[in-house]
Amino acid sequence: MSLPEPSARNVLGGPLEECGTDPMTGFFRDGCCNTGPQDLGSHTVCAVVTADFLAHQQRVGNDLLTPRPEYNFPGLQPGDRWCVVASRWMQAYLDGAAAPVVLAATHERAVDVVPLEALKANAIDVPIDPGGLI
Repeated sequence: MSLPEPSARNVLGGPLEECGTDPMTGFFRDGCCNTGPQDLGSHTVCAVVTADFLAHQQRVGNDLLTPRPEYNFPGLQPGDRWCVVASRWMQAYLDGAAAPVVLAATHERAVDVVPLEALKANAIDVPIDPGGLI
């Protein structure tokens, strides 16, 4: 597995911030929603998972509750911050079960799949200039 991008940016245009380390998240398990060519799922949305989101994901065949040690995946519980696959987050958004998003920790490539307006509508962090959220 190659290394993540050295100067990744978030959807707000700033440096990509850490998403979470307990549990350790990210495609590269580096705590950030970094991505690269081998990340075919685009694990780029930093979400704070909720019970509704986790239940929705399980219903659509994406079990985020069950630990999978072979993938270094601990299983998630409500309140965990996790780099989720952009298309899975978008699916939950369209179904009314989107998890809150940490914009500063969401990789800019997430907008290849998810409209920035949808991410902003579910943002739980407030950027230095919140005027852009309107």
